Amino acid sequence: MARSKPSARDALIKMQRQRERLAAEEATLRESAAAEVGMVLLNCGAETLEPNELRQIVQRAMTLGVDETLKRLTPA
Repeated sequence: MARSKPSARDALIKMQRQRERLAAEEATLRESAAAEVGMVLLNCGAETLEPNELRQIVQRAMTLGVDETLKRLTPA
């Protein structure tokens, strides 16, 4: 007996379910990554920074790039 070809509607429903699973997995991974970053901050004493200060530091470091940021922070 031949299988019937799946309809476009069935394919779209399947894709939507996959997106929902991926979104849930992404949310879980983001929380895990945030916990890892939080531990790094605690281990280097950065928990004393104000959230806005930390945000500015990270944004500027990402703009410059990690290597350039480290080069600028290293004493000559």
